[in-house]
Amino acid sequence: MKVNGNHSERRKFQRIRVQVPLFIRGKDHHGTEFLELAKTLDISGQGARLISPHSLRHDEIISLTIPAPLPRSAEFGESGTPPIQARVRRLKCSGDMELAAVEFLKPLE
Repeated sequence: MKVNGNHSERRKFQRIRVQVPLFIRGKDHHGTEFLELAKTLDISGQGARLISPHSLRHDEIISLTIPAPLPRSAEFGESGTPPIQARVRRLKCSGDMELAAVEFLKPLE
């Protein structure tokens, strides 16, 4: 628990520092769809912190997909992992890249 004055903050899900490449799909400020390769800096069951070459917008809904081929078998299921829908909550520029904190619309299990 982190205490700041009278305000305390508890995380429901623990953050894990892991860099995972992923595709971000969304629409830019002109309404044109984009698909960019990015990576996570950390992730939890409720969200992630990403670094992206594409400029995102606060409150934008984006789709995240991990670009890994999965074997198709009865053991692993017939289809890959569906895209994860997320809302952009915080943004910070870092040179020509953008750091974005996103919240998953449905927490990971």
